Amino acid sequence: MIRLGLGGPRSVRARTTLAATVVAGLVLAIAATTLLATLERALERNQDDAARGRARDIAALVVDGTLPRAVSGIGDDSFAQVVAEDGAVLAASPNVVGERSVDSPAPHGSGPDVRTVSVRDDGQDIEDYRVWTLRTPSSQGPVLVHVGTSLESASEAVSTLRGLLVTGVPLTTLLLGLLTWLVVGRALAPVGAISKQVEAISDADLNRRVPEPGTGDEIAHLARTMNAMLGRLAVSGARQRAFVADASHELQSPITRFRTQLEVALADPSATDWDALATDLLADSGDMERLVRDLLFLARDDDAGPAPAIRDMDDLVDLDDVVLEETVRLRAGSRVAIDATAVSAAPVRGSREQLARLVRNLLENAERHATSRVEVALRDGGTAVELVVRDDGPGIPPEQRRRVFDRFVRLDDARSREAGGSGLGLAIVESVVRRHGGTVDVGDGPGGATFVVRLPAPVSGS
Repeated sequence: MIRLGLGGPRSVRARTTLAATVVAGLVLAIAATTLLATLERALERNQDDAARGRARDIAALVVDGTLPRAVSGIGDDSFAQVVAEDGAVLAASPNVVGERSVDSPAPHGSGPDVRTVSVRDDGQDIEDYRVWTLRTPSSQGPVLVHVGTSLESASEAVSTLRGLLVTGVPLTTLLLGLLTWLVVGRALAPVGAISKQVEAISDADLNRRVPEPGTGDEIAHLARTMNAMLGRLAVSGARQRAFVADASHELQSPITRFRTQLEVALADPSATDWDALATDLLADSGDMERLVRDLLFLARDDDAGPAPAIRDMDDLVDLDDVVLEETVRLRAGSRVAIDATAVSAAPVRGSREQLARLVRNLLENAERHATSRVEVALRDGGTAVELVVRDDGPGIPPEQRRRVFDRFVRLDDARSREAGGSGLGLAIVESVVRRHGGTVDVGDGPGGATFVVRLPAPVSGS
C-alpha cells in the first residue's frame, strides 16, 4: 500500500517544516549578526566623524585666540580638552573640568590620531573613550586638542539591539516553522486523501478513483496519473478475467466431448467402434492441444510487456520461404484451391517461428472460411514487406474488422467453433505483427475477407 503520512517524524510535512525552520533560523541568525556588526561600525564611524569635526573647530578657535576656558557644545557622551605641551589644561568641557589632562600623546603627523583612553567623567566613574588628538599652534606655543566620544553609548545601543534580536530571532523562527507546518499540511491534504482512497481500493474494486483537486498543480497531476493507472489496471483486470473465463469455456467443450465419448463407450463396450472412438478422441485431443498452445502463447505475450524494437531481432528471415512452406503444408489436406503464384522474395528481420505461426494462422483462417479459393501474395515494397491473404468466403463487415483481432471473438455462425476456429488465431497474428513492428488490417476486396500484413523491411547493409 502507498503511505503518504502528513504528520509522522519521517513525513514530507515534518521534513519540509524542519528544513524550512533550520534554513530560516540560519538566515535570521546571519542577518542579525551582520546587522549588529554593521550598526557597531556605523556608530563608531559617526562618532569619529563628529569628534574629528569638533577637534578641528576647537583648533580653529585656538588659532584665532578666541578659545574659552569652558568648551561648550560637546554633548553628554563626549568631552574636550586643550592641553599645553607642559600638560597644563588650558580649556575643557564641563564634564572634565578640574581633571588632569588625558593620557594621549601628540600625533606623529599633521593630522589627528585616535586611541582608546580611560577618562573620569563628571568626577565619578571612569569610562573608556575613543579620543581624537590634534596638534595646533597657539599664542602660547603648540597645544594638543583632545576630543573623545564614549564607547559605552555605542555599546549600549548595540547591546539593546542584540537583546531584541536574541529574543526576536528564535520567536520569528518558531513562527515561520509553524506557518510552514500549516501551509505544507494544507498543500499535502489532497495527498492524504489520495493515499486514504488508494489504501481502500482492492483488487476487486478497481473502478474506484482518487479525488482530483482542482488546483492544476503537481498534486492534481499525480491524482490524474493515478486515476489513469487505476483505469489501466481495471481494463487489464477485466481483460484477464474475461480471458480466464473464455479459456475455461473453450477448454470445457472438448473435455466434455472427450469424457462423454468415453463414458458411452465404457457403458457398452461391445457396441463401441473403438477405432472410430480413437479417431474422434485423437481429433478432440488435437483441438485441445492447439487451444492450450495458443493460450500459452498469448499468456507469454502478455507477460513479455511492451513489444521490443525491431532492431533487437537479429535473425534475417526469408518470409517467402515461410509462406511457401505453410502453403504446401495446408494444401495437403485442404478442400479449396490455394494460389501462391504472387509470392515473391521478401526478407524481414524477426523470429522465424513466430512468423511461421502468423502465416499459418492467416492461411488456416482463410481456408476455413473460403468457398473455393484462397490467394496469397507477398512483395517487397522497399521500406515495408506486404503479405496479403484473401479468401472468397462470406467476408467481414467493415464495422467488425477490428473486433476479429480480439481474443475468442466469432462474428457469426460462418466463423463458429464448428468451423474449427478457437477465436485465438487472429489475436496471435496481431500479437506477432506488433512484436515485429508492423501492422495488420482487414482490407476491401471483391468478396470474402482480405488480410493485409505490413512488416518493416531490413535496412540496407544490415
